[in-house]
Amino acid sequence: MHRIKVAVLRGGPSNEYEVSLKTGKSVLKNLPDKYIPTDVLIDKKGNWHIDGIPTTPAKVFQGNDVIFNAMHGEYGEDGKIQQLLDGFNVKYTGSKALGSALGMNKILAKEIFIKNKIKTPVYKVVRKGDDLSIISHDLFKSFPMPCIVKPHGSGSSVGVAIAKNVTELELALENAFKYSDNAIVEEFISGKEGTCGVIENFRKEKIYPLLPVEIVKPISSGFFDYNAKYSGESKEICPGNFSEKEKRAMQEMAIKAHEVLGLRHYSRSDFIVHPKRGVYILEINTLPGLTEESLMPKSLKAIGCNLSTFLDHIITLALNK
Repeated sequence: MHRIKVAVLRGGPSNEYEVSLKTGKSVLKNLPDKYIPTDVLIDKKGNWHIDGIPTTPAKVFQGNDVIFNAMHGEYGEDGKIQQLLDGFNVKYTGSKALGSALGMNKILAKEIFIKNKIKTPVYKVVRKGDDLSIISHDLFKSFPMPCIVKPHGSGSSVGVAIAKNVTELELALENAFKYSDNAIVEEFISGKEGTCGVIENFRKEKIYPLLPVEIVKPISSGFFDYNAKYSGESKEICPGNFSEKEKRAMQEMAIKAHEVLGLRHYSRSDFIVHPKRGVYILEINTLPGLTEESLMPKSLKAIGCNLSTFLDHIITLALNK
């Protein structure tokens, strides 16, 4: 039987380099035996390597049947690598260039959520170069407080902070601009944190929603920040302690968000569940982490699906593009 050659792309010039290395390692470790894997490392400068030896994208693409994109953040998840792959007419896992760019850009994603009546917290956009002192004072007087400040185009909660007063707001904006030219100031809604993955053409459903995961962050974290995500200190409960109505709302919103952003193969949406105001979508991950600490593998386990079966399914979708 012909064994399918799979190049696993990991690393890349993003703030999520280390997380991508772990996702790639997990993919390589769990690939079924019918695949021949190639470990492709893209370093922080964007140089490509196989087994430590420099190579080129063209050589990687020519020597493999399909690409498994195990990257996160800028370049790997924002549409850039997807444009390169499309240019070479290569089969690959995950969303295509436009969907990736929309999902990664929190401003555009929120605009699409609102247009399609997917409930999301109110927000304002602040541009780099604006007078932060004036804007911070104006927002403090006019915007719901506390608020959460995010760079508009990074994942894993990089550069995200909660602000309760003018000083904290100004500092949070300055910090966000280290990672992005635009920042989102969003209403901070208190409630249970949840996340829900979806998989295309799985178990006889066009878009199959996984069971929502409840995230119980450490007391020391104000929200599910980078440290809470990857330190192993958070508790992830799957299925989460949500009412049937809340669970169904998250699943329906995760499916709709995947559809309206034009995503492909799989994605994972993050939510906040207020006890009275209901479920709000926060953002979407077009290439969810697949590390041992990641939420997607825990969701898969809860429905009796191991990571190898999931990887086989996603690669099959990519091969049948």
